Amino acid sequence: MVSFALVAGCGEGASRDPDNPYAPGVARGGEAVDSKLVGHRLVAAGEFELAIDAFSRAALDEGMSADVLAGLGTANLGLGRLHTAERLLRQAIEKDEFSPEVWNNLGVVLLEKGENGEAEQVFKKAYALDNGQSDSIRDNLRLVLAKMDNSLYSEELEQDYKLVRRGSSDYLIRSIPG
Repeated sequence: MVSFALVAGCGEGASRDPDNPYAPGVARGGEAVDSKLVGHRLVAAGEFELAIDAFSRAALDEGMSADVLAGLGTANLGLGRLHTAERLLRQAIEKDEFSPEVWNNLGVVLLEKGENGEAEQVFKKAYALDNGQSDSIRDNLRLVLAKMDNSLYSEELEQDYKLVRRGSSDYLIRSIPG
C-alpha cells in the first residue's frame, strides 16, 4: 500500500511542485519531438552515441531516408568510425545526391582517411551544389587543395640541392653529393 502511494506521487502531480527535486513524469498527452531533430541537436552537442540512438528511432518511424542515413553517418564520423561513416554517407548520397552537407561530410571522412584525391572531388561537388554559400565547405575545399599542393613536396622526394652562383647574375642548382 505504501509503495502504491509513492509511485502515484512520482506521476504528473510531482512535476507541478517547483520545490520537488525529482524530474517530471511523462506528459502522456504531449507530442513527441521529431527524432531527427533530436539527433541533429545531439550531434551539435557532441553526444554522438545518443544521436545514433535518436536517428535509429527516426529510422523506425520513416525508414532509412537520406536524412536518417546522413545523420547516422555524421554521428559515426564524430565517433571516429570512418568506414561506417563513409558507408552510411554514400548510401545517403545514393538516395539524395543534391545535398551539399552530405557531400561535405563524406569529404571530411575521405580527408581523415588520407584519400585526398577523392576528397578534393567530393568537396568540389559539395561546393558546386551549395553555390559557394557555405563557409565550412569552402574552407574544407581550401584545406584539401592545400594538402594536395603540399603533397607534391613530401619529405620522401626532397633532395639536397645547392644554389651555385656563376657570374654576376647566373645561378645553377646542383645536387649535393651524399
